[in-house]
Amino acid sequence: MNGRSGRLALAGVVAAVAVVAGVVWWPDRSADVPPVGHLETPLAQQDHAAPLSELAFERVTGPARTVVRDQTGAIVATFTDDARTAVINGPRRSFSEPKATTAVINTSAWVRLLPQPWRAGSESADWFRTWFRDARQDTSPDVLAIATEYTVDAPAETDAKGVRFRGDASFGPVKASGAGRQEQSDFYDYLGVPWEFANGSSGQPENSRYGAVDCSGYIRLVFGYRLGMPLLGTNTAGPGIPRRAYAISEFGPGVQLVPNERRRATDYGVLQPGDLVFFEVEDDQDTLDHVGIYFGLDSNGHHRFISSRERINGPTLGDVGGTSLLDDGGHYSTAWRSARRL
Repeated sequence: MNGRSGRLALAGVVAAVAVVAGVVWWPDRSADVPPVGHLETPLAQQDHAAPLSELAFERVTGPARTVVRDQTGAIVATFTDDARTAVINGPRRSFSEPKATTAVINTSAWVRLLPQPWRAGSESADWFRTWFRDARQDTSPDVLAIATEYTVDAPAETDAKGVRFRGDASFGPVKASGAGRQEQSDFYDYLGVPWEFANGSSGQPENSRYGAVDCSGYIRLVFGYRLGMPLLGTNTAGPGIPRRAYAISEFGPGVQLVPNERRRATDYGVLQPGDLVFFEVEDDQDTLDHVGIYFGLDSNGHHRFISSRERINGPTLGDVGGTSLLDDGGHYSTAWRSARRL
């Protein structure tokens, strides 16, 4: 659609993908509770159909959350107070983008959205019993899978109204100067449809931006349009996801995991797949201007994220124009400032 495949091939970044099994998400073992994604027992030995009566719901802190364990002690799921993002252990799978990186992410973490923010004791609610039963058996695309439906060469698909809702996305149109690409492409630009926000404001797509999403527009496309979280047409606090990266970090729904202290963040141990990570990559040192979705440890043992970026012209897990890593000392790694769980 946007010629990314050809440019990447010319750049010589096509590489064979080596699938490495048995990845453990976080190396920090100082916490009392192993983080989600770390399997205490092999997946084949876990009982993913165990009834609620055979599961233990344990309260832990940092952030405040409920960890669910089966009778073997293996973690089944994690629910964070005030957040809708939940992680459930399920069938192991892998994510890769061979035209942009040789790294692979192997994981048993499935990131789902609760119908309402989690509260301590929600495991006793009727709504949760039904939701959790269905979620543990669900293998339809989750947050991580949906996020990869916009990377290079991702196949396009349209809905019953003819709206293309997934497929290889670009970052934005080329600037008039020819130097770089324009920001400000929101999810409705990618879709090519107008949008009415709950606060009365509206968004009108531009023809030149069709099929494009900047970094925050990409987050809104995945979590908002695709997964149904409320969206705002402003950069202020409110019942939904704001427009720009700095506003999502400061005012977004859910829980702030890593506050912006205007210096490089290194709090890897609090992250779980599906968290948003925020960066300061441009001139204003006080404004967070980039956001991505954390995926976990890759096959090289690095903390990897996905985001929509100018240099590769769209969403990527890869390393073209800078590695998509939080811990290698590269451009984005040193620019990481904060994290939020929606």
